[in-house]
Amino acid sequence: MNGTDFFAEKRPVLGINSLGRIGKLTLWHHVGRKYFKEIVVNQGREIGMGMEAVAQTIEKDSTYGLIHTFLYGINAQPIIKIVDEKQGKLLIDGIPVTVLRKARNPKDISWRDYGVELVAECTGEFLDPTASPDSEKGAIRGHHLAGAKVVINSAAFKIKNKALPMPEDAVTLIYGINHEAFNPAQHTLISAASCTTTGLAHMMKPLLENEKTRCMLTASMSTVHAVTNSQCVLDSVPKAGAKDLRKSRSILDNIILTSTNAAEALALAIPEVKEIGFMADSIRIPTKTESLIILNVTFQSRIGKDGEISHIDTATINDIYKQAETKGPERLLVYSEEQNVSADVVGIDASIVIEGQFNHTRTAFIDVDLAHIPGLSREVLDSFPLKTLKIPVVHAKIFGWYDNEYGSYTNRMGDLAVYVHKMMK
Repeated sequence: MNGTDFFAEKRPVLGINSLGRIGKLTLWHHVGRKYFKEIVVNQGREIGMGMEAVAQTIEKDSTYGLIHTFLYGINAQPIIKIVDEKQGKLLIDGIPVTVLRKARNPKDISWRDYGVELVAECTGEFLDPTASPDSEKGAIRGHHLAGAKVVINSAAFKIKNKALPMPEDAVTLIYGINHEAFNPAQHTLISAASCTTTGLAHMMKPLLENEKTRCMLTASMSTVHAVTNSQCVLDSVPKAGAKDLRKSRSILDNIILTSTNAAEALALAIPEVKEIGFMADSIRIPTKTESLIILNVTFQSRIGKDGEISHIDTATINDIYKQAETKGPERLLVYSEEQNVSADVVGIDASIVIEGQFNHTRTAFIDVDLAHIPGLSREVLDSFPLKTLKIPVVHAKIFGWYDNEYGSYTNRMGDLAVYVHKMMK
């Protein structure tokens, strides 16, 4: 069978919008996975001097190396062939890949002509699920006009008009957390959240499912995060109206404080989080993909009938994650007691790698003045023999590594795409 014959197979077909960091690595994932028999990638513009530049862009990566050695090892041979320069057709490890180079607006991309029903929207530009599909500036719903039935967005939704609710056909799904909530009769827009939210969700879920640790008083998270293409390589002049001047500083030389919507997006996938006072922030550092979540949680210890405090210590926390590692057919969470550094997690196929050797807890008592509790009447207050209560609490600090581009996020988004496509049939 020659290369052209492969393009006669039209099912199943995946569409990918953008060859940026997540778009290109999504292509790598599905070329290696081979569930989709054809892939159509839209870049919306010419690349270099032609398809040779396209092929090299796909083949080489500064973080993960060459696609063939990444997938098959150091002795592997190149796997990309140019089939048709004019029509933008490649054959990558036996998978027909068509690269579209004309339309930037989702509504103008010719998905329908290629039988694409599922699209991975990876530009990071079209985040508002309420935006009109025929918007001149482009909108995620434009993919529907172009023929797609379902769109998976590689970022969290952001509704510009805060007065508008989330549309009923839009949902946030994280594979291994709530992906089974996908309803093919209802959902046409899916947010795969973000890399940080994905890692954080897999750290939080085991704690919320365990009787000892599900009673959380507060939680906070800091992600020590690798750089992204939204940052500047060298110092630049901020755009008009820019509020955060730090984003215009060089990613090469600085630790940069910034915000993250991980906590907000987490609540969409795990509703129980809404009842916890959860804070989140991000610290950008000069690494390419290695990131670390530092999760701080305060638990209310339970007291049994005999007055004994239900003990939560480091061993308890680590045992919870050891058990979580063994659940299900996939290792979505990896528990490690090795002394890892950031480079050790590059490419690891896991949503999060728990650094068990560095986790720690501390138990203490908090004095609560009953007079400061809202809604407690003077009559009720006077009926208590004690005016101050000692409440046992445990503070836990939990560390989780994640490869925020391929190993953690792109792989989980790939799992989600395959699951959604199977449900669409």
